[in-house]
Amino acid sequence: MINSPIDEIKSRLDIVEVMGGYLKLQKAGANYRALCPFHSEKKPSLFVSPTRQIWKCFGCGAGGGIFDFVMKIEGVEFGEALRILAKRAGVELKKPSPAMVEQQSEKARLYEICELACQFFERQLEGKTGEKVRKYLSSRGVAPESVKKWRIGYAPDTWQGLTDFLLKKGYRKEEVEKAGLDIKNERGSFYDRFRGRIIFPIFDLNSQIVGFGGRVFGEQREARDIAKYMNTPNTLLYDKSRILYGLDKAKLENRKKDFCILVEGYLDAILVSQAGFPNVAAVAGTALTSSQLQILKRYSDNLYTAFDMDIAGDSATRRGIDLAQAQGFNIKVIIMPPGKDPADVASENPEEWKKLVNRAKSILKFYFETALARFDPKKEEGKVNIAKILLPVIKRIPNRISQSHWIQELSSKLKVREEDLETELKKVKLEDYSFALSPPGDGESSGSSPEDSQEGQKAKNRKDLLEERILSLVLKYPSFLNLIQEDCRIYFSPFGRQILKYLEQNPNHNFLSMSAAQKEVPGFTPQQNESLNYLCLASEANYNSIEEQFEVEDLPKPEEEMETCVREIKNFGIKSELSRISGEIRTAEENGEAEKADNLARRFSELSQKLIKRSETPH
Repeated sequence: MINSPIDEIKSRLDIVEVMGGYLKLQKAGANYRALCPFHSEKKPSLFVSPTRQIWKCFGCGAGGGIFDFVMKIEGVEFGEALRILAKRAGVELKKPSPAMVEQQSEKARLYEICELACQFFERQLEGKTGEKVRKYLSSRGVAPESVKKWRIGYAPDTWQGLTDFLLKKGYRKEEVEKAGLDIKNERGSFYDRFRGRIIFPIFDLNSQIVGFGGRVFGEQREARDIAKYMNTPNTLLYDKSRILYGLDKAKLENRKKDFCILVEGYLDAILVSQAGFPNVAAVAGTALTSSQLQILKRYSDNLYTAFDMDIAGDSATRRGIDLAQAQGFNIKVIIMPPGKDPADVASENPEEWKKLVNRAKSILKFYFETALARFDPKKEEGKVNIAKILLPVIKRIPNRISQSHWIQELSSKLKVREEDLETELKKVKLEDYSFALSPPGDGESSGSSPEDSQEGQKAKNRKDLLEERILSLVLKYPSFLNLIQEDCRIYFSPFGRQILKYLEQNPNHNFLSMSAAQKEVPGFTPQQNESLNYLCLASEANYNSIEEQFEVEDLPKPEEEMETCVREIKNFGIKSELSRISGEIRTAEENGEAEKADNLARRFSELSQKLIKRSETPH
């Protein structure tokens, strides 16, 4: 029986579909796996159980249900995650009373303001005021369908048009300013940030409006002191280092086509999408950041760039591309015709754009061709400049065979010995190059805090991890229960001993066949049942996924791993006991309790000898 909106949402949504909208999931036996977005890793350690409707990363320890995942991936509180998932599930949440409206979170109010502002801009574009803008957009090749899809609007050239509209809707000037739509002058008055501009709403991954970009239009285009583009500043909703324009519309297409086209402007993204390439996103005036790349990596490891790149300079674009390479992306460069940008080509000749995409060059080939065209490889100065550009690129290549290939290629082009290039390559210090860092001053973080990293696993000591591994093995191989004697069980937690006791009393119970609907095991608390579910997922993930998905011959046999874990947990217990006794000996000596200190010392010696014998016993 469904008793709450939370239960109804859980009954309507499948965790695989929800998480599949954010991550690239791969089948792994009865479960799915993915690279964890909450810490840096090269091999997938995050597993999703459709049977139990839970997920767990065995690298950083994060886990939970669909609400936990959305809260963590979106960086929102539970109330906001509830709203996101309710919208997706088609569950109507009760409208808040007037008293509750006053208590709504600041974030929710800002979302409402942004949505109303977008509606205001859309109406201005549709009316007489926006007639010239509509003609301009049409002249650029933007179809009416695209105007609606991307919700393009117009901000009239008035000082308080939007502000007055939002004030009439019951919002305060301070709230409009916090949404990034108002500017406060020195006299304390407020005026519209966007005036006389074509408006491009900026959406988060859930297609909620979080900010706006404005392109100057009309008489202001002639003014030299007015910026061509203006964006919402960073707000509670909008963080420019984490948002890519159009990614909400492109994320699933990125996964289907297994690559994302990155462009620089709003119109570039709109017109490339309109030309049949919906797997496109725009950086829209910011340097490409590590946070943006981490989000992109959820959908594909392949990037096609259509940027104006300065390979020799320390440009923001170059830094972003280098950063993408450092994060393991496969990058290709779409070579644009001179004087053209993606918007021009895509709108004027979609077939030509398709050809350009198909002819995209690998980043290494692009760097080589560009550097060799820019400098004379026959002159000493040219050779030095070309090597200065290309050697750091080559040094980043993780595969030594591939690295050797490009050294040979460079040697051939410059007519210099490979040995000399190898010598210069050794001098290259990658930390001196900006690709290993986020662009300076962009204010963005890596998106993974210490508690999210593998270091966070240190919060669990080695004994806890050994116990978890032993229990997960026993759940998969019940016969292993006989290998856990009392001299090992004494070091288990009460919960661990409870599981072992339950298995002894109920030898026919199969934890791994439990579904989410059957998750209650008699005698266990709800929290313990939840922990049991994670242990079952760990059991399946660590063996089902490996045995069924890979042909690996040198994996340890389950029996051998079990024996190792049992031996190690005993050793850990003895060492912990030695540490405790050592502390008691010091205390007894300080208190003048000689007899007690002697007894403790004898016990310490006995345990030490036991540990030595265990280490000398062949395994």
